[in-house]
Amino acid sequence: MAEERRPRVYLIGTGGSISFVGRERTDYINYSYDNKHLTIQELLDRVPEVNEWAEVRAEQFLNVGSTEVGPSHWLALAKRINTIFREDPEAAGVAITHGTATLEETAYFLNLTVKGRNPVVVTGAMRPPTGMGTDTDVNLMDCIRVAAAPQSAGRGVLTVLNNEIQAARDVTKTDSYRLETFRSNQLGLLGYADSDGEVVFYRTTTKAHTQDTEFDLEDVAELPRVDIAFSYAGADGLLVDALAGAGVPGIVAAGLGSGGSPPAFMAALRKAMERGVKVVIATQVGNGRVMRTRRFDEAGYIAADNLSPKKARILLMLALTRTSQSEEIQRMMLTY
Repeated sequence: MAEERRPRVYLIGTGGSISFVGRERTDYINYSYDNKHLTIQELLDRVPEVNEWAEVRAEQFLNVGSTEVGPSHWLALAKRINTIFREDPEAAGVAITHGTATLEETAYFLNLTVKGRNPVVVTGAMRPPTGMGTDTDVNLMDCIRVAAAPQSAGRGVLTVLNNEIQAARDVTKTDSYRLETFRSNQLGLLGYADSDGEVVFYRTTTKAHTQDTEFDLEDVAELPRVDIAFSYAGADGLLVDALAGAGVPGIVAAGLGSGGSPPAFMAALRKAMERGVKVVIATQVGNGRVMRTRRFDEAGYIAADNLSPKKARILLMLALTRTSQSEEIQRMMLTY
């Protein structure tokens, strides 16, 4: 009998806590000090079990802490994944290791720019591979397992940590050190990479993603700069004025409650719009929508719906590669 072909999964390493080498097994907070990393092949060698159900091709894209990852890396990574799917029709999916601090941002960018139905799954670790009780090996194994699973296809970019599968659009890091840090808040997880070896889904996102988005990176060499202005009690226009004066084309206002901010802060946002800056109003509270109220519409603000400020920033960056029309950008905020 012919041996059953295993799904081919490309494993891309970018670094993060999942790769850092600490000095001792009880080092859970200083392990990045020496800036030593395991390679992605060394990480893969720790979980030989994956070879039973996937043909894994590992490649090192980066090997840095996640605070070093930014828009230029997002562009290059998305283009690399699109090249894999274009050139290798046998590729079942892509698994990515990443630092947890910016994992949700990279995942959402890929969710908007990867062109294909095949699974793209991002994981990380809250404890380094050298620490006792590390989550490195299980998270890596689960990531490859979910990327190889045919039932993962067509669901957009996914994350998997702590056995939980989440949608890249919804997931956020909620705790600085705990293993159960990644949550989708009110919207909930999608499913599990569980202890019986099964990959099970209970729901899927309805927002457009991957092959159904309008964002084409082929001719994009650099993303427009967009910054986040964080509101708080007594916030004035200093930061917003500085951003507008620096010539940024877009600002995301991380507003209070349902998106509002102190009068001086809002006045500065209106002044920025008069200079041509596109302003998106998001909320910093973690759940709920910013709605198109009469006040916001009359002022010309773009509402972020329920996107976090960080994810609204990513979408605005991509939107500005396509249009400068506020109504078109508003449509995108509600679509993706």
